[in-house]
Amino acid sequence: MAKPAPQFTCTACGAVHKKWAGRCDACGAWNSIVEEAPLSAGPAARSLGASRGRAIPLGTLATEEPPPPRTLSGMDEFDRVLGGGLVPASAILVGGDPGIGKSTLLLQATAAFARAGLPCLYISGEEAAAQVRMRAQRLGLADAPVQLGAETNLRDILTTLDTERPALAVIDSIQTMWADNVESAPGSVAQVRAACHELVTFAKRRGTSVILVGHVTKDGQIAGPRVVEHMVDTVLYFEGERGHQFRILRAVKNRFGAADEIGVFEMTGSGLAQVTNPSALFLSERGQSTPGSVVFAGIEGTRPVLTEIQALVAPSTLGTPRRTVVGLDGGRLSTILAVLEARCAIPFAGLDVFLNVAGGMKVSEPAADLAVAAALLSAREDVALPPECVVFGEISLSGALRPVGQTENRLKEARKLGFSTAIAPSRSKIGGGEGMRLREMPDLTAFVGDMFGAG
Repeated sequence: MAKPAPQFTCTACGAVHKKWAGRCDACGAWNSIVEEAPLSAGPAARSLGASRGRAIPLGTLATEEPPPPRTLSGMDEFDRVLGGGLVPASAILVGGDPGIGKSTLLLQATAAFARAGLPCLYISGEEAAAQVRMRAQRLGLADAPVQLGAETNLRDILTTLDTERPALAVIDSIQTMWADNVESAPGSVAQVRAACHELVTFAKRRGTSVILVGHVTKDGQIAGPRVVEHMVDTVLYFEGERGHQFRILRAVKNRFGAADEIGVFEMTGSGLAQVTNPSALFLSERGQSTPGSVVFAGIEGTRPVLTEIQALVAPSTLGTPRRTVVGLDGGRLSTILAVLEARCAIPFAGLDVFLNVAGGMKVSEPAADLAVAAALLSAREDVALPPECVVFGEISLSGALRPVGQTENRLKEARKLGFSTAIAPSRSKIGGGEGMRLREMPDLTAFVGDMFGAG
């Protein structure tokens, strides 16, 4: 019988190679390829195809099942991102930059669930139990009925979970877990994959909800194999800029709710405070309307959020003008600049362009195109838009303005915050915008001519 061939796996991206190499061909990382033990080819494995298993129960698509029960923590922003509360036997992965506040957020959420009557267990693999208790005292959570442990051995953790049978278990973090049946160091691809598989399997078998904390790479992706994100039910990213006190919990995958839902928190001396009205918070520092400042009516998940987009255009002394973007996609900025030059004959050659989303927000939806163009033109022409105006719309490469979804929710949020005028593409499905003056624009040329007297 032939001996199973060893396989080599990249610890950075999880790519499998036939032999060891100094550099991974898939991701380009150096010294990241390690050898993994091959799958067993013993008698049990060889006879698996010949043995007869049990028939699994089947059902039709018309089978009606009640929705899963949910438990509310009382932290509305956290419950919103989960899709309306914690679902039993769910596996949740939370990632974020170092020091962004992941442990603080989960300790507060665990204490909230425990006070709501849910048996909770918090396992820390990065800190000693005394350190977690000190944080709990600083956050005013020392009296919360949360069971606390500090361990990295996966076998001991699973035994403890099987004995205590908590309704919620928090593992901080998955990269520190060590399975003694896997011959590799903690944090490696094999260890992370094995630990996640065992914990998710336990959650489904015992009905315990498991929250796993994951480290992120310098690119902002959760470290380890991408299969971990496929195993779990929900993937959350905790985002924020160190220079701002705002933190955003964003769902990028959720089998029990809407993806791209966000919860907004503010970092304070006593922990993370919920922000029930993000639009008012992001616009709180906005004073008089100035050139280059435009309010964008956006949608994050299912909630409308108003943010300020700021632009600065200045003559460049460099051969290649600078293009600096914070909170938006740099490629999208290049596209909008090209459309303005090709369709509206407004050049930005020889000009430095700086673009920023105030408050540390990150905007990714195409509906921000028109607001970005308005901010760029306002800064270039040194003309301020009316302070009571919000802007949204998608720009096509032909210069036409395309309607965007959830127009009614955008207008309702703008009206609630005191805005009276909205600039949007023509053919937008308007409803519920009572009290708002809507200025519909068919294309970018008409927008430039109407707002800035050019085009």
